[in-house]
Amino acid sequence: MSDAFITETEIAGAPDGPLAGRTVAVKDNISTAGVATTCGSATLADYVPPYDATVVERLKAAGATIVGKTNMDEFGMGTTTETSHFGPTDNPAAPGHVPGGSSGGSAAAVAAGEADLALGSDTGGSVRCPAAFCGVVGIKPTYGLVSRYGLVAYANSLEQIGPFARSVEEAAELLEVIAGPDERDATTRAPPDAGTSTDDRRGAERSTDGRGAAGASTDGRGDVGTSTADLRYADAADGDVDGLTVGVPTELVDGADEGVVETFRDAIGELEDRGATVEEVTLPSVEHAVEAYYVIAMSEASSNLARFDGVRYGTSGGYDGNWNESFARARKAGFGDEVKRRILLGTFALSAGYQEKYYGKAQDARAWVKADFDSVLSEVDVIASPTMPVPPFELGEGLEDPLKLYLADANTVPVNLADLPAISVPAGETDGLPVGLQLVGPAFGERRLIRAASVLA
Repeated sequence: MSDAFITETEIAGAPDGPLAGRTVAVKDNISTAGVATTCGSATLADYVPPYDATVVERLKAAGATIVGKTNMDEFGMGTTTETSHFGPTDNPAAPGHVPGGSSGGSAAAVAAGEADLALGSDTGGSVRCPAAFCGVVGIKPTYGLVSRYGLVAYANSLEQIGPFARSVEEAAELLEVIAGPDERDATTRAPPDAGTSTDDRRGAERSTDGRGAAGASTDGRGDVGTSTADLRYADAADGDVDGLTVGVPTELVDGADEGVVETFRDAIGELEDRGATVEEVTLPSVEHAVEAYYVIAMSEASSNLARFDGVRYGTSGGYDGNWNESFARARKAGFGDEVKRRILLGTFALSAGYQEKYYGKAQDARAWVKADFDSVLSEVDVIASPTMPVPPFELGEGLEDPLKLYLADANTVPVNLADLPAISVPAGETDGLPVGLQLVGPAFGERRLIRAASVLA
């Protein structure tokens, strides 16, 4: 078995459809009926869900063949795919190095050619980081574009399911299949320009109040909004960036590895050669984004993971007359160190006397980050930065220093705080290691990002 997969299987889709003949790997926190969904954790090692996630239903309806469930950091908590109960995944693009996380198995499967396409989930960069480290394309959609029904939640207000592929066009084709409203996920919404052929440069996505399209029709599944057939992304991958304005925030470039910055600048030069204009911008709030993100994410995780107590879900702790002791035994045996660390920190941040001091201020910082991005994106079309400020770590290098790994997310977590879409595309290499370029756009600006990114991949 490849170390990119926790479970290898074959789930056949419909005989025809837009993904007929394509193989897709699915991250192991996305529910698949009759096939184990472990979240990379000992506590769910034997869990077999009775239902498919909405994205899995849509894959099957589109004719895709699902070839396995991919390795991941336990419950999505990590940057290297080394916190998995099932062991680490090597990076096929840089052997001996991590594939990124938490969706490292999905990126590795695509990079190794073990699947044509893959799905991951992105809470603070968990699609974009592995895409950058493995030299593939990864998209983090606008919050609400893709249903989270059937996704085992880490932090509900931050995460989105997103596609991996070897090219921007292929990733866009997969996004077309999984995107669109779902009556089982109240956070989903229809893009304001769904089904149109607008130029989708600056201002094209700004015809909404942020709540999605009003008065949208109902499709054949009973979902309120636009059917997935109306969400056309692949045809935007035409490389036409003439007149596009790219903003480069100094805060997301300064301090990055020298080789990463050089590779990033070369990739930006390719956009300029195709007619884009590049200008320096500033996002002062992102200096506090990592702190705000981890307070919010860990707080939500401490609440979400409460159900894994050995009674409702997870490994049993046995009962000897004291439920608290039973729960403690179950969680001690079922959770790894990183998950325990984040639950404890999140519980502390929400505890009496500290909630406003930490969680409340983190939400204030989130609002500041969102306002900063909105302001800059009113002046430029897209924002560009290195996806990760460093090249892939060597296997084992970062496990003893969790703070180092948290800080490595500095370029990706602001996007989740702002609920915006982003894409990571291969920018080149430094010392033989892959480097990714990240593009960020306005809400539901996926077509704009796909058009710009297709210049590079």
